[in-house]
Amino acid sequence: MQSLKELINRYAKPGRLDWIGLRPARRAEMVSVPQVVIGPRGLDGDHGASDKRAVTLIQAEHLPVIGAMLGREIEAAMLRRNLLVSGLNLAALKGREIQIGETVLEITGICAPCSRMEETLGHGGYSAMRGHGGWCARVVAGGLVTLQDAVTPL
Repeated sequence: MQSLKELINRYAKPGRLDWIGLRPARRAEMVSVPQVVIGPRGLDGDHGASDKRAVTLIQAEHLPVIGAMLGREIEAAMLRRNLLVSGLNLAALKGREIQIGETVLEITGICAPCSRMEETLGHGGYSAMRGHGGWCARVVAGGLVTLQDAVTPL
């Protein structure tokens, strides 16, 4: 029988980086880019990064869930996170390191929604995002990330 630790460290397959977004200034529209260099404090060209929240990630699988709660289609840029990842349960990786392209990130904690989600998504947007708002990460090793890069737990 496998131990809980062994089960926790298993994953079916690597994930994939599906979208990269930058916030060039506070309250500015998100800018979608095909690749970006991630430095110690976050994505080059993104504003307001900090050590523990240098990069924000969200699962692609959560977009339809949020959309279902709001009765509309949701696009990654609307949620104001930096990286959209599919095929890997980010919640299972809290406290662990992941590699995307040349970059290594540590998932530090949830990225709670802010009141801006109500403004962006409409009535009920804040509540729809609760539990689906994504994750914050600190940069362990910077480097280039490109769309379609594998997202691999280390």
